[in-house]
Amino acid sequence: MLPRAFNRKLIAPSNIISKKFSTSVTKINQLISKNNILTRIQSPNLSKLNQIRCFSSSSQKCDAFSSLDTFPRRHNGPSSPEIKEMLDSIGVKDMDELISKTISTNILIKKPLSLEEGLTESELLKRIKSIASKNKIYKSYIGMGYTDTIVPPVILRNILESPAWYTQVSDPSFLILFEIAARKNFRTKEMTFVGLQRNFRLCTMQMNNLGLIVIVHDLRRRLESLLNFQTMVTDLTGMNISNASLLDEGTAASEAMFITFSVGKRERFTFFIDEKCHPQTIECIKTRAECFNINIIVGDALKFDFEPCGKDLCGVLIQYPTTDGSILDYSSFTNKIHSLGGKVVCATDLLALTMLVPPGEWGADIAIGNSQRFGVPLGYGGPHAAFFACKEEYKRKIPGRLIGVSRDSFGNKAYRLALQTREQHIRREKATSNICTSQALLANMAAMYCIYHGPKGIKAIANRVHNLTKALEAEIKKIGYKVKTEHFFDTLNIHIEGGCEQIYQKALNEHINLRKVDKNSIGITLDETTTKEDLENLIRVFANDSSYKPNLSEDCNSSIPDKLIRTTPFLQHSVFNSYHSETKMLRYIYNLQSKDLSLVHSMIPLGSCTMKLNATTEMIPITWPEFANIHPFAPTDQVGGYKILLKELEHDLAEITGFDGVSLQPNSGAQGEYTGLRIINAYHKSCGNKRDVCLIPVSAHGTNPASAAMAGMSIVQIKCEKNGDLNMKDLEEKAIKYKDRLAVFMVTYPSTYGVFETRVVEACEIIHKNGGQVYMDGANLNAQIGLCNPVTIGADVCHLNLHKTFCIPHGGGGPGMGPVAVKSHLVPFLPSHPIVKTGGEKGIGPIASAPYGSADILPISWAYIKMMGGNGLKSATQLALLNANYMANRLSNHYKILFTNQNGMCAHEFIIDLRPFKDSADIQAIDVAKRLLDYGFHSPTMSWPVPNTIMIEPTESESKAELDRFCDALIAIREEISLIEKGIQPKGDNVLTNSPHPIQTLIQDTWEKAYTREQAAFPLKYLTQQKFWPRVGRLDDTFGDLHLMCSCPPIEDWIE
Repeated sequence: MLPRAFNRKLIAPSNIISKKFSTSVTKINQLISKNNILTRIQSPNLSKLNQIRCFSSSSQKCDAFSSLDTFPRRHNGPSSPEIKEMLDSIGVKDMDELISKTISTNILIKKPLSLEEGLTESELLKRIKSIASKNKIYKSYIGMGYTDTIVPPVILRNILESPAWYTQVSDPSFLILFEIAARKNFRTKEMTFVGLQRNFRLCTMQMNNLGLIVIVHDLRRRLESLLNFQTMVTDLTGMNISNASLLDEGTAASEAMFITFSVGKRERFTFFIDEKCHPQTIECIKTRAECFNINIIVGDALKFDFEPCGKDLCGVLIQYPTTDGSILDYSSFTNKIHSLGGKVVCATDLLALTMLVPPGEWGADIAIGNSQRFGVPLGYGGPHAAFFACKEEYKRKIPGRLIGVSRDSFGNKAYRLALQTREQHIRREKATSNICTSQALLANMAAMYCIYHGPKGIKAIANRVHNLTKALEAEIKKIGYKVKTEHFFDTLNIHIEGGCEQIYQKALNEHINLRKVDKNSIGITLDETTTKEDLENLIRVFANDSSYKPNLSEDCNSSIPDKLIRTTPFLQHSVFNSYHSETKMLRYIYNLQSKDLSLVHSMIPLGSCTMKLNATTEMIPITWPEFANIHPFAPTDQVGGYKILLKELEHDLAEITGFDGVSLQPNSGAQGEYTGLRIINAYHKSCGNKRDVCLIPVSAHGTNPASAAMAGMSIVQIKCEKNGDLNMKDLEEKAIKYKDRLAVFMVTYPSTYGVFETRVVEACEIIHKNGGQVYMDGANLNAQIGLCNPVTIGADVCHLNLHKTFCIPHGGGGPGMGPVAVKSHLVPFLPSHPIVKTGGEKGIGPIASAPYGSADILPISWAYIKMMGGNGLKSATQLALLNANYMANRLSNHYKILFTNQNGMCAHEFIIDLRPFKDSADIQAIDVAKRLLDYGFHSPTMSWPVPNTIMIEPTESESKAELDRFCDALIAIREEISLIEKGIQPKGDNVLTNSPHPIQTLIQDTWEKAYTREQAAFPLKYLTQQKFWPRVGRLDDTFGDLHLMCSCPPIEDWIE
């Protein structure tokens, strides 16, 4: 039996990596020998690169009838001998003693998790194949923002199914807190918040005439793909600037609504939504508006009298084309709204915009939508990359990630992440959004789809879809039906005299899904997968005659009004006009991939991020048609497999956490926070209480206060002690002070300092005693499973980061999932949905566009739980604690470990204090983090939650050998610091402050550093066998600030 990991990787194009690497080694040797700086690198002996745990049964006891492909031993990194060795080094006799010294006994659960015994990998695949078979794949014409698409196999295989793309770290704006330092440059005096956070980004916060600007720089060339996405969106929408994706269209529309409110200085409280917008989008906006008392009016935008709204109108949302397919001219309407001081938000379709005048040309202020039809599977609602584009004047308020272009210390083009003053980890409760992630993996897919087809190919797809729709219209009219949409792109609204139920049911009998717009109207949306045969079958349904032979005409004039036909070019940049053969596309994908460090290279020790194994067996089912090709609003009797899987996942998550109910709708951790807080709001309101105060520790994630502000709460900070524990006196005093208004206390456990606080139960009791609820941030749940749970601790609600604890990959910044789990008294308030029934009888409005968020990735977490079983999940938690304590113990002889409990133990992560080196060697955390890249490692979380520190989380998936390799790197860096402290190396110009060292450094003709080239690039012996080369040096901050470029112009156009 060929293991799935081997099957997926060794027969994929990545099997040429070793040959490429050998070629690169030869070239490097030629360059290095020229300077005579070190012994030539030997081509790697791949059998000795790592202690690979092969697919064998040698490590487990078995009998003739036992299956050998058990999963926990594949997921967990350390072997039994390694576990014993690590326990001995810590000074504990066994795992039980380790746990007793790490976690307070009063919160340990007494019973094992009541979960099924873990399935083997082959059993799991057989089981999920059986479940998937219960999903029925019908031909979907439902539309409503979701269409079927053809995923190019080169993109499916080499991005969506490639761990080099999906194991990148999560969104970089998450958990950023910065060390404050003063710097000067030749342009301006800066107050600089320096921090290396996720993906090696250097962040500066600069005061200049534009206001407070946060710029995050990135060494990863993966950002090139996201920059392509931004260029694609700005070109097609005609807007000035775009972000690098949002969670879904409903979220993007809600963010846009809030920006219009914010731009109006929160003094305009009316937001109008055209009734021809998608219904799920309308409801998402209503949910968001409630907490700010924004008055939502839904009506016919072109007929509504806006004059009475006067100066209270902040903005309007229109759909272009509308949800029923109509193409309307909004140019004069936009002028009218602007004359009243309002802003125009346009929800639109990127494929349609290849034929329609883009919103930016007729005056829209913001354009939002979903890029799903650009090569991303339906997936029962997600994950998909929404987009958000706007005028230049709103660039400081644009939500989510924004990719920019700069240059490095060698003058080479480099990409960076530009964040705005609204960013929640800087402004906390004053942020305009709690967005901390996006849909990077799906944005990369959409961008690659556009690159693969190019402007001519995309336009050809649009023309074909439109022509098919015209042909359908002609036949429908010929049969005798009235088409209500006069001008359209891909959607028809058909009036059925006497009711549409008969035709709707006839279509179902033919395995066709139509949209019931109302009792007398049927909606049909065509897409690029529609064939002539599909069209003929569809027409026969309306003819009610299986022998009917349609006479489809190819002579179809455009249905688009002349003045709305696009004339401006798009996608003119060379990247969209160069890679149209599969050979070229494959090489472009692998060229970008080779420049990025991911879990395929080494451990990613980001604290509070839980970068654990995303097992191949867990990933396989998500691209099966039975999961990937289901419309989110398909009839419930067609999604029997999803219903089984979702119900089992809800049950298992409830069992693991101790809660009574679960909602799988929130499609990110931040959305989970917001959902939980809205549920608490609804509960208090149902009790007749007006409670709006949220207590949050000063150490909390920035999303906590931002989410609380979005939920309409007043934030009161709680102090922490010097050892990181909650200041219980401050907590109790403020709980009593605000007892009549106290809504909730937000707490992370283990704490953000990486310690199981001993008085957390007491803290929860204080809150409950004073009428509040306890919200637990699930960021650190990987340290709890099987040992304790949120309910035992005292929580009422908790969001779960499935992209951390439950193995959904981070994707370089999404997708993620943040379901909420609640106690019984909060179950009635779980979120609802306007199309598919979800939630409780008193459910809050929808948080996401789709009823189950990003449902297509939920099989990953389901599979992880099913294969691990209760015992396996507990062992994973134990090993996460062991790995962290082993590393902390080993590094404690070289660095100060900042926080431990009374027994000297940390939780699943720990913090190294680098602050003393500022005085002794003029070295800061940024320098250590950058230097780690030379050693082949991603930086730990930097300067959070304590400035000028690094927080390390190894997870349970890393072996002792990998932990030691990382420790060796940090120990070697400590020796490099000591050389500076002793005066052997100069301050300010040394191997740390000049790091990282790309290959350009080694091949310079002159070398005037105080250290050798070998010390720069190969400080440890293993690097001569296994070297990840950084591609750029440190970024030019000032240049990037003064040249804010967020699309793809030729570099010569903007470099002076």
